[in-house]
Amino acid sequence: MKENKISRRSFLKFGAAASAAGMMAAAPVAANAAQPDADAAADEENCLLGLFQKPKYIFLFIGDGMGTAQIQSARFYKGTVDNNGAVTEADLSFTGFPTVGSVTTYDSTSFCPDSASTATSIATGHKTESGVINMCPWTRDVPYETIAEKLHAQKGYKVGIISSVNIDHATPAAFYAHQKTRKNYYQIGVELANSSFEYFAGGEFQKVNGDGTGPNNHEVAAQAGYNVVTTQAGAAALTAGAGKTLIIAENLADGKAMNYAMDAAAGEWQLTDYVKKGIELLDNPKGFFLMTESGKIDWACHANDAAASIHDVLEMSNAVQAAVEFQQKHPNETLILVTADHETGGMAIGYKTTNYDTFLTNLTHQKMSYAKFDSTYVQNYIANKTPFEVAMQDVKANFGLTLPSDPDAANAGKLLLTDYEVQNLRTAYERTLKVGSASQKDMSQQDYELYGTYIPFSMAICHTINHKSGMDHTTYAHTGAMVNVYANGVGAEKFGGVFDNTEIFHKLADLTKVK
Repeated sequence: MKENKISRRSFLKFGAAASAAGMMAAAPVAANAAQPDADAAADEENCLLGLFQKPKYIFLFIGDGMGTAQIQSARFYKGTVDNNGAVTEADLSFTGFPTVGSVTTYDSTSFCPDSASTATSIATGHKTESGVINMCPWTRDVPYETIAEKLHAQKGYKVGIISSVNIDHATPAAFYAHQKTRKNYYQIGVELANSSFEYFAGGEFQKVNGDGTGPNNHEVAAQAGYNVVTTQAGAAALTAGAGKTLIIAENLADGKAMNYAMDAAAGEWQLTDYVKKGIELLDNPKGFFLMTESGKIDWACHANDAAASIHDVLEMSNAVQAAVEFQQKHPNETLILVTADHETGGMAIGYKTTNYDTFLTNLTHQKMSYAKFDSTYVQNYIANKTPFEVAMQDVKANFGLTLPSDPDAANAGKLLLTDYEVQNLRTAYERTLKVGSASQKDMSQQDYELYGTYIPFSMAICHTINHKSGMDHTTYAHTGAMVNVYANGVGAEKFGGVFDNTEIFHKLADLTKVK
């Protein structure tokens, strides 16, 4: 199968070269003009012919875990909320792009892959094992060069990497690091500093101090010549010409990542702000490559938190819009790609008890993510052995779910809890006070299916509001579902149809003529 792909790609390149040569024969003046080097000659040829134009500015957006259901749920939610509950689909900034493809995501290990291997496929065009970053599978002794590294070294593009989760997490790391395991966090941070890429922004390093015997990841980056910025004001003050820059978000949440979009305070920088700053710092005559990951779509779907996923997809749409606005200023030089590494959670639009209906406006009553509810409320419940009925007042305030015994029960509408739902929540609450979260090996099959490795009460709340809204999930892990790729700009037509995620790399390499 792979040999067919290679021969087909080679055939197309040969045909393109032959066609260009034939046309240049009819234009001897242009063909014989002196060129400073082979790359410049090819670039001028493309310009003269108007064929196979190379994108000068490349934006690659990866919605981690963002399958079609994650995109559609965001479109349906926004459409119905903006239109007083009507069954209306809203557009996102990228869903109207002229080219759409469908991409397979499996890796060398599984049809339900992880982010390290799938991001490796996108970044290098190679399959590897789950958990491995840019190294060959099984022996893990041959590193793969990424599209970002090739563009940086061969074409002089500036490179930026952004993530709403940790900057050394698997997906961003797959564009600059090469490790036998994604858990080599400190070493990944060292590779970040050694990459010489011009712009990094995101959450904190996961093992910033390593084993404590050497400089921390911030110091390693600073020693490599990076401006290490850890405040929002410092990030805002950066201007073009600032030099190599690493921004760690000032406001960190669960896992030392950025806040979920729905949890961000007014004025707090989100993904869009870091994309805009990246454009400002990277823009230059040779061009740039900017990879932006919305990583907390994945985290939300692992936790089956549909509302948090929806709001992070909407924020990613805003970030893509910043790239679209840049493209409008450079329409003949820009390529924007929006895709996912895999699908997370087995999200479904539709649930047993809502039959053929959805009630997505119910999700407007959810005021915070499961993670913020855990840190703001549940830890206190555990510490103080708070009575269930008292805790349910916070649930009512933050999710709208209302007990039948509540004085406002008559006004609760579709968020009024049934006796069955109350019992499920009570059981989850009692387990939370007694056990809290636990690993899968320490749980019964029933408890794991109900709560995963999360706080049982928070999971029961998310499942309840999801189900009342007409949403559900099949897993706390990843699935093997195909994902979409949306393309707009120079070379976008190459990304239509059905293909494997490794082809994203090869199509970018063909477009940019890297070796």
